[in-house]
Parts: sequence; C-alpha cells; structure tokens
Amino acid sequence: MWFKNLQVYRFTKPFDLSADALAGQLEPKAFQPCGSQDVSRYGWVPPLGQPDAEYVHVTSGYIMICAKKQDKVLPAAVVNEALAERVATIQNQEGRGVGRKERQTLKEDITFELLPRAFARSSLQFAYISPHEGLLVVNSASAKRAEELISFLRDSIGSVPVIPLTANNVPQHTMTAWLNAGQIPAQFELGHECELRDPSDEGGVIRCKHQDLSSAEINSHLKSGMYVSKLGLCWKGGISFLLDDQLAIKRLSFDDLIQEKAAQVETQDAADQFDVDFSIMSLELKGLIAAITDAFGGENQEALDAA
Repeated sequence: MWFKNLQVYRFTKPFDLSADALAGQLEPKAFQPCGSQDVSRYGWVPPLGQPDAEYVHVTSGYIMICAKKQDKVLPAAVVNEALAERVATIQNQEGRGVGRKERQTLKEDITFELLPRAFARSSLQFAYISPHEGLLVVNSASAKRAEELISFLRDSIGSVPVIPLTANNVPQHTMTAWLNAGQIPAQFELGHECELRDPSDEGGVIRCKHQDLSSAEINSHLKSGMYVSKLGLCWKGGISFLLDDQLAIKRLSFDDLIQEKAAQVETQDAADQFDVDFSIMSLELKGLIAAITDAFGGENQEALDAA
C-alpha cells in the first residue's frame, strides 16, 4: 500500500464531507466487472481489498479511497489477422476489392465478436484525502490516470474543487539554478539522476542515471542552455524520489528507518497493518510535501485565487 508516485492536488474549498457520507456516495459507483461487450469498466472498491470492507478507510484523519479499472485485452495483431482473412475471403468469393470504409466496418464487427473471449486486465488506483491539510494525493506516475480518478470522484460526489499543487517559483528554473550553483535547500540532498532538456525547437533530451550531478559534464550541459526537467533528490526525513517540472513526485523510496517504524508495531490482521502503514506513510508524506513546497517558494496564492 506504500505509495510509489504522487500527484498532489490542492482543494480550493474545504473538503467537509464526512468519511461516512463519502462512503455512502461511493458505494453506488462500486466496481462491476466487464460484461461480454464492455471494453473497460471503472468503479470504487474497498481500499482494504476485502469484499465486506468500507469504501473508505480512515486513519488519523486521512481518508483513503481506491478505484479499480478493468480493460479487455484484445491485441491489435489478433484483430488485424482476422481482418486480413475476412478481406481475403471477400476478394476470393466475390471477386471485388474492399474499400477503407468497409474495412473499418469489418474491423468493428470482428472486435465485437472477439470481445467476449478477450482477457480482462485490472489495476487499482489508490488516493487519500487530507481534509485538515486541504490536499488530495493520488498514487500515480501519470497525471492522466490521476485526473481519471478525480473525474470519477466528481461523478460520484458532485464536486471536487482541486487544482494541481502550484509553487511560486517555476520548478524547472529553480532546479536548474540548484545544479548551476551546486547548492540545494538544506532539507534535501542531491540524488544521482536527472533529465536535461534543450529549450530549442529540436527539444534534445539527456537522461543521466547513477551520475554525479555536480560533475563538470552536467555543468557543461547547463552552460549550453539546457534546463533541468527532472531531478533526483533525497529528503532528510528519509525519502528519496524523482521530482519533475510539474512537481509530480515519482519513484518514491522510503528508507529502512521508516519501514522499521511499521515493522515494530504489533498487528493482529491485515486491517491493522494497513492502518499502521497508512498512518506512518501519510505522516511522512505530509512532511515531504511541505518541504518541497517550501523549497519552491511556497504555494502560489494567485493560482488558488484564480481557481
């Protein structure tokens, strides 16, 4: 359950829905598996993963929710092979060609026929709401996937007034200045990974892994005009991560001391362990998100006022 990636959103209005009320509004949108002709299904599931559990899980004031998505897996190669056979049959039996429009119709018919036999692939999307901090945190490396969950949450409860966490200082400019100067905020240490981009139309990209980011080579690229779009950092609270120019936090890694906190607590069952992990993780992420926001000059109030 430990989050691996963070897309962080700020509520522009207080989230005042109680956990019980939220659970009651999520339940009618519970996940249902794909039917024979469904390409995809999306719905809420209990975060604990137990059928009789609640649709929200609350620990220390934080509210965990979880969405499940199921997609039918129908490889394009399978459809195209069936289409080629169908086209060849028409050409041989009727002695005529098959135009683009007819091919598209045939392809749709084939997809319809094959869907009931297609495999279903499922994935879970966790997120938590922090009403007292006014944050929605989605465990996703993709902003698109996070927005999918937020959109479905809006469909379920009527309104989710959030915007992506926005800082006063432009992230790419700030991260570039850190590397140029060889200095970063006191709460952080440089990691060993970065992504540099060329601002020109060609848009060249250099990805560095397992590198000394203070090296002359990196400095040379920066002097040539490239900027930092992703930067590996270590927060002194015990979390390493990759930060991008949208303030998305990726590839989170919690150090051994944090993991040991959870291991030291005796638990009776999976629900207790979930509580412990969630409580410790949310507390650590509270500090991390605050430290990142401070490092970029605090939150942009104008963005909040404009929302």
